[in-house]
Amino acid sequence: MVTDKVKYELEFVVKSSANLLYKYLASPSGLSEWFADNVNSRGEIFTFIWDGSEEQAKLIGKKRDQFIKFKWIEDDDTASYFEFRIEIDDITKDVALIITDFADEDELEESKMLWESQVDQLHGLIGG
Repeated sequence: MVTDKVKYELEFVVKSSANLLYKYLASPSGLSEWFADNVNSRGEIFTFIWDGSEEQAKLIGKKRDQFIKFKWIEDDDTASYFEFRIEIDDITKDVALIITDFADEDELEESKMLWESQVDQLHGLIGG
């Protein structure tokens, strides 16, 4: 079933190397430090745990130090996914984390605020 979710992107400047940032985005231990209470992976399936509830996502693409893309297994919307992309400005060498996600229109602002809160935690870890 396809729903009418809205795709959105958020961009955050991160004071970190792409390599260090990628470790926080692509490894269960890194994700456990800022994104979820705990993260486990078995092959391409990542289990994210928040306050005792679990959500599973399938790893659907990655390229070291550039991006990692997941699809929630329980999500019926075949087009939706969430992605962490790392971009480096050619001139300033600033590292940016671009998050792409989908949300129902009535949950869009709440979803963006949740990401901002999570990325604040990430900034705290890497000093950015």
